[in-house]
Amino acid sequence: AKIIEIAKRLSLQAAQGGAGRERLCEKHREALKLFCEEDQTPICLVCRESQAHRIHAVVPIEEAEEEHKEKFQAHVRLLKDRREKLLGLKVAEERKSL
Repeated sequence: AKIIEIAKRLSLQAAQGGAGRERLCEKHREALKLFCEEDQTPICLVCRESQAHRIHAVVPIEEAEEEHKEKFQAHVRLLKDRREKLLGLKVAEERKSL
């Protein structure tokens, strides 16, 4: 659920950023170039130096985006596999009942 929430948030932020426009920090009006791993949110360079994020692990936003995208895709594959397995079991049980 957390992975899906992060993916939705990243997708929403990408959509809000628009084509070719850089996303800006609402507080500092600076480009969101970093991703706070602890808070799971994009931050600007000014936010990085603030008390709120100073001790948090931070990575470039592109790196975080790729990592979360890979995790999300892995979870989707796992869920698709489980769904296929469950559908197979359902069909087998329906055949038994007939």
